[in-house]
Amino acid sequence: MTDTASTPKADHLPSGFSLAGVHCGVKKNPAKEDLTLVLSDRPATAAGMYTKNKFAAAPVLLDRNRTPSAGIRAVVINSGNANACTGQRGIKDANAMCSDVAATCGVEPESVLVLSTGVIGSFLPMERIRSGIKAVANALGKDDDAIHSAARGILTTDSCTKIVHRVWREASLFGMAKGAAMIGPKMATMLGIILTDVRIHPTTAQRLLAAAVEESFHCIHVDGHTSTNDTVLLVASGASVATVTAETEAAFGELLSDACNALARSIPADGEGATHLITINIRGCHTCDDARQIAHTIANSPLVKTAIAGADPNWGRIVSAAGYADVPFDPAGLELRINGHLLFAALRPTDFAESEISASIRSEKEVTIDLSFTEGNGNARFWTTDLTSEYVRLNADYRT
Repeated sequence: MTDTASTPKADHLPSGFSLAGVHCGVKKNPAKEDLTLVLSDRPATAAGMYTKNKFAAAPVLLDRNRTPSAGIRAVVINSGNANACTGQRGIKDANAMCSDVAATCGVEPESVLVLSTGVIGSFLPMERIRSGIKAVANALGKDDDAIHSAARGILTTDSCTKIVHRVWREASLFGMAKGAAMIGPKMATMLGIILTDVRIHPTTAQRLLAAAVEESFHCIHVDGHTSTNDTVLLVASGASVATVTAETEAAFGELLSDACNALARSIPADGEGATHLITINIRGCHTCDDARQIAHTIANSPLVKTAIAGADPNWGRIVSAAGYADVPFDPAGLELRINGHLLFAALRPTDFAESEISASIRSEKEVTIDLSFTEGNGNARFWTTDLTSEYVRLNADYRT
């Protein structure tokens, strides 16, 4: 699947930040970056959203205690090793990464956040990471190469970088993310970091990030597996004159949500083994929570996902998934469309051309499933993927 986000360029980086990615030896392939550093030239506002998994990784535990904050100076990210389920040594290693960044960059250890992603249950190769931190600090820059290397340094099984750029007033917003499998709502096996140069209060940043994540990263699905390291950070240097105030909060929040939606969508678009990105639109439920529950249930159905993989417009699988979502609705009011074609209404299938709809699924990377109800004004949107034998192959031998 192709990268749906924009190509990074030097003028996309918000003022106040420098960044880079290097290979330090966490990953076996020396051609792949595995350590990324982002440095702010001044104390920055930072907010974070984190996994709900009870086995939260050491970096998540550390960052939760440091955000929201008005004094963050750096974020260090390693890929290839999750530093999850590693006990007290994992906590010690996460703190050591912060201390090494602090010593190298001349900042306080408490002003550093750390993210990790990769294999669960292995200890970090700290000597390699320690050397890597020195190397990545020396490589920090603001040019295209620095941005590209930083975006690559957070990837694991991704086939492409995931980048977004937006402009707001005199400010810039730049985001990068990783994720391709073990993707399930709240959040997913993903990391995301959004940089901006607006001036914003930490509590406002936390509130706006939570709202943006709720409608974006909480609405993606590949296999329903919520992992141990999921993190989304918003870091604002305050280096521009643009300020988020009570009067401008809604506008900036809309921009942030738009950026998060673009990054979130790019994750299932790069789903492991996937041949289709599926958008599920639910309209007319009693509440938005009801709509979200129906969308999630459909996205979680292996039968729906395999039908799309086979270009089979199997409306029965979709309708029945909505029916067991444990949401009250009048079945007589349900209408189902795939790629704009009406397949089901008034409790029965329509007289549709199955071969035409099958061809539309087969010929397009993106498939849209629309369900309309007559219960109220509750709407939701979910992104998921089809389910192919390639996904099974990739994940059957992930470690071996």
